[in-house]
Amino acid sequence: MKTVVITGASSGIGLATGEYLARKGYKVYGLSRRKGESELITYLPCDVTERRQVEEAFAMIPEDIDAVINNAGIGVGGSIEYTPIEDVQQIIDVNLLGVVNVVQVALPYLRKTKGRIINIGSVAGDMAIPFQAFYSLTKAGLGIFSEALNIETRPFGVRSVLVLPGDTQTSFTANRKKGILEDGIYGKRIRKSLEKMERDEMRGMPPTAVAKVIHKVLKKKNPPIRITVGFGYKVLVFLKRLVPYRFLNHVLYKLYGGGDE
Repeated sequence: MKTVVITGASSGIGLATGEYLARKGYKVYGLSRRKGESELITYLPCDVTERRQVEEAFAMIPEDIDAVINNAGIGVGGSIEYTPIEDVQQIIDVNLLGVVNVVQVALPYLRKTKGRIINIGSVAGDMAIPFQAFYSLTKAGLGIFSEALNIETRPFGVRSVLVLPGDTQTSFTANRKKGILEDGIYGKRIRKSLEKMERDEMRGMPPTAVAKVIHKVLKKKNPPIRITVGFGYKVLVFLKRLVPYRFLNHVLYKLYGGGDE
């Protein structure tokens, strides 16, 4: 039986992945600030932004660790201008520094098993989404981090894979932090943009779709460095590499920037 550690396993993609892998025969440990309710996952209390808590959580796992899935993350919606610096710091701490903490602690364990690190990015990290800039910022940074990590650890047999989900139906939508939504400068653009994002997410793929892709990655002998979840999103990411940035920026402005006003 292989052992997998998942951060943010109490809800959303983390929960769906943990339960899916458990049903496929994996031993699953979930690291999360609040204890999850799934009987298929062994939960360990851990705030990934606290290095000592990460170290203590890994030390509690008696089995060899075959894979670590960095899934814990938060969202912040609103304009760049109005987002409180405390919220900026928090999303960087969780979405980026939390991953760094987990990876640095996990690598000695994974070198032993020639294991896998799967980082949950986002299509939003491949494209600049207005009024969700800091989320896109952290997911774009995670992408570069994941690719560099793959190069550094390849000689040890440890592979790093970036999984890019598109819109997914999870509690992430309801939990997204939101600041000023409407004022005399941006008008209704912030509100309209976030409302469109929320509609797209609620109509998005189920989290099990992401879980299935993660399972396939874990089974592959030579996994991809990046993999996008969902055919439509794969096409979108591919087209991004073909069209001029000015055109893409204009399209995103029309979709999310309030370009119809």
